[in-house]
Amino acid sequence: MWLMSDRSEGTTGTGTPKDTSAEAGFARDMSTHHQQAVEMSLIVRDRTDDEDVRRLAFDILTAQATERGILQGWLDRWGLDRTSEDAPMTWMKHGSMDGMKGMDHAYKPHDGSLMPGMATNTEMEELRKAKGKAAEVLYLKLMTAHHKGGVEMAEGAVRLVQDPTEKRLATTMVRAQQSEIQLMADMLKERGARS
Repeated sequence: MWLMSDRSEGTTGTGTPKDTSAEAGFARDMSTHHQQAVEMSLIVRDRTDDEDVRRLAFDILTAQATERGILQGWLDRWGLDRTSEDAPMTWMKHGSMDGMKGMDHAYKPHDGSLMPGMATNTEMEELRKAKGKAAEVLYLKLMTAHHKGGVEMAEGAVRLVQDPTEKRLATTMVRAQQSEIQLMADMLKERGARS
């Protein structure tokens, strides 16, 4: 078991988070993760006329663009860069191993997929080319995986960050994305597909 000071290396608790803190790492990584969700949602809105999928895409892109702005605003307020030379998910390694259940510690970025759940460049290109029901199914599958990765990251933040405001936002992300995962499972089933 790690001591509290080791668990959140670089975190000052009540002061300004440091560059290596879980607060900064989560804000950076979730901003990147959210940006891809926004991009996928914009793509599918142009690839289908289905109102349910378009509504879901709009909800995801507006929620995640807003959250991304909040996370980047915190980095600015803390005087920290929006990017880091550290590998994605480095902040998760500062926590206890028990606190990272379900996280793929050995995740290797590949083909543009920087973190768990992120679509690859190949999958993004497939989405750009798909139309109608094929676009809907691919989007729902990719976004389900994306949300699952996002939930794992947000659960890690709930465990590791000390900033109460950031912890609340991470908790909200977990609830919202779990709800959308269930909704997308239902939508896939309606289209004769599984997640």
